[in-house]
Amino acid sequence: MTTRTPQDVIGFWTEELSPDDWYRQDDALDDRIRDGFFDTWQVAHDLYRTWGATARGTLALLILTDQMSRNMMRGQARAFSTDGLARAATKAALVRGFDLAIDDPVRQFFYLPLEHSETMQDQDRAVRLILMRMDAPETLLHARAHRHIIRTFGRFPFRNAVLGRTSTSAEQAFLDGGAYGAVLRELRAEG
Repeated sequence: MTTRTPQDVIGFWTEELSPDDWYRQDDALDDRIRDGFFDTWQVAHDLYRTWGATARGTLALLILTDQMSRNMMRGQARAFSTDGLARAATKAALVRGFDLAIDDPVRQFFYLPLEHSETMQDQDRAVRLILMRMDAPETLLHARAHRHIIRTFGRFPFRNAVLGRTSTSAEQAFLDGGAYGAVLRELRAEG
C-alpha cells in the first residue's frame, strides 16, 4: 500500500490535469486516478487530523475524498462514501479561513462538498460562499443548478440507481428530460 502526500494529490490535480479534466468523464483518467490514489483514499479517515491541520492539506483531502472518489468509483455507491468526511473537512476549514488561503479556481474544491450534499442548508451555503469568495460565474451557475435540484427533489435523482433508491415519477421525468444539463440550460436562459 502506497500512501501519497498532500502535495502529490494537489500536484496531480492542478499541474498534471487541467480544469477541463476535473469534471470530464474519461475511463483512462479514472484508471489513472485509481492506480495512483486509491490506496490513499482508503485511509482518508486516518489522514483527516494531519492533512486537515493546514489549508493545503485540507485541499488535498477534499480533492481526494470529494473529487477523486467520484473518478475512482464511478458508477458505484462507494463514489459517495467519503462525502461526509469531505463535508466535515470543509466545514472545519471554513471556520479557520483555509479556503481564503487558496487561489481561484482551485478554491472551489472547498465548496464542492457542500454542493454535493443533499441538504438545502449546505446547498445555500455553497452558493453563498462561491458568490462571495470567488469570481467564477460558471462555478456559481453549477452551484445554483445543484441547489435547484435539491430544492426540487430533496436529493440528486441521478444517484438513485447506484444508491439503490427508487425514483419517483417526477424524478424519472427529470432524468428522461435531460437531467442536470436541462437545469443548466434553464438557469443560463434566466441569466
